[in-house]
Amino acid sequence: EVQLVESGGGLVQAGGSLRLSCAASGFTFDDHAIGWFRQAPGKEREGVSCASSRDGSTYYADSVKGRFTISSDSAKNTVYLQLNSLKPEDTAVYYCGADYRHYCSVYGPEALYRGQGTQVTVSS
Repeated sequence: EVQLVESGGGLVQAGGSLRLSCAASGFTFDDHAIGWFRQAPGKEREGVSCASSRDGSTYYADSVKGRFTISSDSAKNTVYLQLNSLKPEDTAVYYCGADYRHYCSVYGPEALYRGQGTQVTVSS
């Protein structure tokens, strides 16, 4: 059974930091790049970052570039997203997803499998 389980969300003040984790199981980790997505109420889902454990490729949306950092631990089948310098507009449910590709596209991730999400709320 494919599972992607996110953790690490919470409430933080603007300028603060959070570290999200995505634990994956049920599929061959290196066969799929792992993406992070977010969706705020009334807004479309946005692919914010991606990491490939196979070829080391990464992707960041312009909206998070320079503030978020993605990393991958193949030994633990886990991908992390470090969120720094958070802004109120970063408030959303953050999901991780396994891309159907093993690499990160320059156009952003697409989720073949997706987790349930973790809420990130940034207060001003």
